[in-house]
Amino acid sequence: MARMKAVAYQGPGKMEVVDKPSPSIEHPDDIILRVTRTAICGSDLHLYHGLVPDTRVGATFGHEFAGVVEEIGPAVATLSRGDRVVVPFNIACGTCFFCQRGLSSCCQNSNCSCGIGGGAFGYSHTTGGYEGGQAELVRVPFGDVGPFKIPDDMHEEDVLFLSDILPTGYQAAEMGGIKPGETVCVFGAGPVGLMTMRSAWLMGAGRVIAVDRLDYRLDFARRWANVETYNFEQSGADVVGYLRSQTEGRGPDVCIDAVGCEAKGSAMHWLLGAAKLQAGSATALTWAIQAARRGGNVVMIGVYGPPWNVIPIGDAMNKGLTLRGAQCNVKRYMPHLLEHIRAGRLDPKNIISHRFPLEDAARAYQMFDQKRDECIKCVLIPQAA
Repeated sequence: MARMKAVAYQGPGKMEVVDKPSPSIEHPDDIILRVTRTAICGSDLHLYHGLVPDTRVGATFGHEFAGVVEEIGPAVATLSRGDRVVVPFNIACGTCFFCQRGLSSCCQNSNCSCGIGGGAFGYSHTTGGYEGGQAELVRVPFGDVGPFKIPDDMHEEDVLFLSDILPTGYQAAEMGGIKPGETVCVFGAGPVGLMTMRSAWLMGAGRVIAVDRLDYRLDFARRWANVETYNFEQSGADVVGYLRSQTEGRGPDVCIDAVGCEAKGSAMHWLLGAAKLQAGSATALTWAIQAARRGGNVVMIGVYGPPWNVIPIGDAMNKGLTLRGAQCNVKRYMPHLLEHIRAGRLDPKNIISHRFPLEDAARAYQMFDQKRDECIKCVLIPQAA
């Protein structure tokens, strides 16, 4: 049996590159992709820390990847061996009730493990148990639906983030219903937050404010996304008071949580953290609800795992807020965002701060997790590529 190198989860905080059986065609519409670029996502860190239910030892993570088609199933009609593609993190059939409505993240045929959402690459078994792309090879179901051909004149890194973080940030800004001139606050200056900030400008925002606790990420956000910044750890953590002071006492028109279940900053976070329940800390979402102006919009794109999140839902109701959240329907946005990249309005590859060979994945995870060496985004490069 053919073998390949792949990153495998060994328990919280432990990753190892191992030999695994190479994937094979299991269904007529599968393809096998030889991975040439794959990234570590912030949501991979929730798995890495053991915070997402049913994350199994031995699993290969990775839902941001691009590569070359190595093999195609007999039913695949739109791809050929040798095509270069970038693959959405959603696994979608293209024909079910949800897919027909553009809701590829809700596909009912790609995930039978629960009734919450569709399938996804390289995540917990609650999203179907599919192997991820942090490997030399990966099986991609529904080959005619998800994979997006990379133009001949573009490099994989030009479009790698069409797989997740760029469409996710763009959809977040879109869900915010941003009107021209409005003030938008993005909680989290990581990769998804950065994409959200740039997208907010495309939606017509008048001001964009980034909230984070790390100066190097805020410095990068100022340079790359041209935003105002606020470091809550250096300023007493009065995020809500600060944001109101900057908006004539009202609060931002749109607040977007691009952090999720590992947000830091509140006393509740530290209390829950001490009890090893930090996955329930909805700090960023709480601040978003409390800071948004009355009648404003709050968007949740940060990942939440266990169900014990504590949020001020009464505040949201009394303030008349509109709350929206979703896993991104990636495929819907890929052609449009490719045109933004071509036109120079978006330059997602420029957030890549570190590249590692696949064999150094454990070190890459540690660096990204511990925010060392001013790490913004890590990309892994399989040697087989």
